Amino acid sequence: MTTATTQAAIETIGTLPLAEASQPARLISLDVFRGLTVAAMILVNNPGDWGHIYAPLEHAEWHGCTPTDLIFPFFLFIVGVSISYALAAARQQPARHGAAMGRVLRRAGMLFGLGLLMALYPKFEFATVRIPGVLARISWVFLACGILFLKTSRRQQIGLLIALLVGYNVLLQLVPVPGFGPANLAPETNLGAWLDRAVFTEAHLWKQSRTWDPEGLLGTLPAIATGLLGMLTGQYLRRRELEPAVRVAQLFVAATGLIVAGLIWNEWFPINKSLWTGSYVLYTGGLAMAALVLLYWLCDVQGRRGWWTGFGQVYGVNAITVFFLSGIVAKTLNAVKVTAAEVPLKTWLYNTFFTPYFSPVNASLAGALVCVSIWFGVLWLMYRKGVIIKV
Repeated sequence: MTTATTQAAIETIGTLPLAEASQPARLISLDVFRGLTVAAMILVNNPGDWGHIYAPLEHAEWHGCTPTDLIFPFFLFIVGVSISYALAAARQQPARHGAAMGRVLRRAGMLFGLGLLMALYPKFEFATVRIPGVLARISWVFLACGILFLKTSRRQQIGLLIALLVGYNVLLQLVPVPGFGPANLAPETNLGAWLDRAVFTEAHLWKQSRTWDPEGLLGTLPAIATGLLGMLTGQYLRRRELEPAVRVAQLFVAATGLIVAGLIWNEWFPINKSLWTGSYVLYTGGLAMAALVLLYWLCDVQGRRGWWTGFGQVYGVNAITVFFLSGIVAKTLNAVKVTAAEVPLKTWLYNTFFTPYFSPVNASLAGALVCVSIWFGVLWLMYRKGVIIKV
């Protein structure tokens, strides 16, 4: 997109009212945070060349945390915050709980179905389709958190959050693994990997390993805890009896406490995205809380706007849509063959327009940035026309 077009998009979005002042049921900062997160997700998922990637744009090999490892927990945290706003009215009226849970169940089913469709496309090989995945985990977390928000108190949610993290720690570090022996945190022999093979079979797990899955079944328990952290944060932001500055200060203190607690727990239960360890939940949850609170102060309280808010909102209102479509388009470009050598169209485009002009890692990054820019253009046109696809 041209600079003029981008500026026009930002100016259009900049006319939206402040959530703090005129839309108490919606946060501008939440849309921006969601949009920046999903844009980062598309950036790291679409390098020009998977063999040449800057280290911060790769996942940690096992234990540890890179900037890329923050993206998925940030999104699940945002799911929890969104639930606390979307279902707030229904929660106060028990007569509406049934209808609200029906909507939660339908949306969770749609998310899981879209994830399955992404895994099947374009070959539709049902015998080897991956069942766990990003959208599958989002659907499970959304379903669990939606029901818990409607049916439990804040105190109960805090208790459940603690129980999930401690219980998961006990399962992974104390329960023997059938067929392998003592509890361990190795990729292929931990309890979660064993459970995934037992439930899904190796044919339906992550294709890069087939023996374990980074979005496996047991790891969904602490992922729900990440969603609960978002729910609790959203509920606190809705406390209108407190001044915005008080809410921001107290949540920053809480975020700092979570980060420190995660780093301390890391000494016994290492920060690990694939295992979604308790230390990882606290560390990434604290960072997500701090990021949202900062955006809340800037966007909703201070009313500040810039190119980054426009960019974030354009991505944020159609986040699941762009994640799904970007995956489908990437697979299509790999499936379409060009030239006599049957080179995938994506590879041909990359070798034609990027590799001759940049170093390998910069060409790969440039390809990813162009992908993010193209999708911004598509989403901006959708936004201008009022097309918001709710999944």
